[in-house]
Amino acid sequence: MNSEVTVVGSLSMDIVIRVARLPARGETLKGTTFDTFPGGKGNNQALAAARAGAAVTMIGKVGDDAYGQILLQTLSENKVSIEGMFSDKNETTGIANIWVGTSGENSIVIVPNANNALRPEDLESKSHLMDKSKILLLQLEIQVDTVLAAAKMAHKKGITVILNPAPAAAPSDLPAELFQYIDVLVPNESEAELLTGINPSTTELAHQCARKLLTMGVKNVILTLGERGALILESSKPDKPHFVDAFKVTVVDSTAAGDAFCGALAMRLAKGDSLVEAAKFGCAAGSLACTKAGAVPSLPRLEELEALMVSAI
Repeated sequence: MNSEVTVVGSLSMDIVIRVARLPARGETLKGTTFDTFPGGKGNNQALAAARAGAAVTMIGKVGDDAYGQILLQTLSENKVSIEGMFSDKNETTGIANIWVGTSGENSIVIVPNANNALRPEDLESKSHLMDKSKILLLQLEIQVDTVLAAAKMAHKKGITVILNPAPAAAPSDLPAELFQYIDVLVPNESEAELLTGINPSTTELAHQCARKLLTMGVKNVILTLGERGALILESSKPDKPHFVDAFKVTVVDSTAAGDAFCGALAMRLAKGDSLVEAAKFGCAAGSLACTKAGAVPSLPRLEELEALMVSAI
């Protein structure tokens, strides 16, 4: 399969327990519901790109267990190639244990398991899968040296590299070399603040924050601002930010809105859109993802995205 978008990243099973309230230290409570959902930022972004219309290959690692099989099946059902996937007999699939109270507050414990076992040498054995790709999409839920190896590999092949720096990381947590291989950095507000020390709470501060990110070596920044939309700043025009509005929707659950944005953005960049046009499509995807509960169920399909874009004209 020739993929327009390759995703290297994490896959996990989300184990969600709903409770009347979060337990206090040492307390035992009865839960109200228990569910499992495919998750992990790499998985979510691969599914988002595929549903938005891209041909996608996922490179990642799961355990040789039931959760791993469900994750692989979910990718396949959504037409994501699993030719780049590893099933490790010595590791269990990553999990996220999520407790959710009735008012929406939650506590989350992530155990990476097989995600931490995806190593640079694994990527070498799958490097041929990137050869026809236009976009490499990365996050930070796998080990940083593996992220660096993937970015460097794609850069050498002339592939556009997008990094969503999530979970949030401080500059000291990331190798300075990584940023020179990043064509498009896509942080949200909290991720950008941790990287720069600037809270992008106003238009001017968002511009300052994005300019500081450019000084770290990335070529372009798309700063996602929730209901305020997104700011696009190119290194060739650091004094000319472009703002894209969010779409007005009724918010049910913002889970995976950022992943939806990144997947749709990658698809449109692979199709040849400008950063601004691709970011508009990303905003549509992020907005639609907020209208449904859960991560994977909320990731919009192409027909939904096109309908929202037309309605906003």
